[in-house]
Amino acid sequence: MATDKQATGLTILRVCIGTFFIFEGIGKIRWLTNPSLLAAQLTSWSQAAPSGSLSHAYLERLAIPYVRIFARLVPIGEIVSGIAMVTGFWTPLFAFVAFCMALNFLFASSALFKYSFLTNGYGLPVLGSTLTLTLAGGRKGKSQRRSASL
Repeated sequence: MATDKQATGLTILRVCIGTFFIFEGIGKIRWLTNPSLLAAQLTSWSQAAPSGSLSHAYLERLAIPYVRIFARLVPIGEIVSGIAMVTGFWTPLFAFVAFCMALNFLFASSALFKYSFLTNGYGLPVLGSTLTLTLAGGRKGKSQRRSASL
């Protein structure tokens, strides 16, 4: 039986990034009962962002006014997306959800627009991993396609 190295690589990536999101969500579980924790973070980012920037406008017009909703959606979304990726359940969909959440945080914190984004482990590795799984995570490898057609 031949080993499909690409499928194996995607499986390893899926399990690793899924585990990352599970533990990111667990770290935010207190937000469910205390949205002020997220509100404080968003307010800090808003104060640090230049007043005319897209990040500042996003924080002031969307993220901060709806902090109670985001404080519930983020931990649940990270945990559910992580579990889905670890188990291989609808990987492209949940990888895309995880990609959007990570991009949202990087944008809101203005990290996306800084040099440190390129060297931060939460930047390109997370976005690249989740985008890769969005695009290729649900495809069967060659050996799986062959055995399915027999």
